[in-house]
Amino acid sequence: MSVPKNVLGGNLKPCSNNPKTGYFRNGYCDTCPEDVGQHTVCVYLSDDFLEYSKSVGNDLSTPIPEYNFKGLKAGDKWCLCASRWKEAYENGVAPKIDLEATHESMLNLVPLETLVDFGIDK
Repeated sequence: MSVPKNVLGGNLKPCSNNPKTGYFRNGYCDTCPEDVGQHTVCVYLSDDFLEYSKSVGNDLSTPIPEYNFKGLKAGDKWCLCASRWKEAYENGVAPKIDLEATHESMLNLVPLETLVDFGIDK
């Protein structure tokens, strides 16, 4: 079994174990054909992005106890759906990215140069 790669060509690094994130809830923004949302972008959540996401129908900040979801806050890292990041980018509210923890498949949607501009080291 091959190790997933990140957008920089290296091995995919973990995104977050607190809160536990990723399609597989293993801390990695890894994906598979069943991951329709493509939870591949490791982001640093901001208040602006959380407000935007809620306004377009994806409330990530409100706890949902029945799913053991405590809700997210600014500063948390999270594996975000690729299309949601691109949509936020197009609307001027895209969160910063951990490039080493963002799956290479994100390059199918957004050029590397754009992702690098949103890298946390910028």
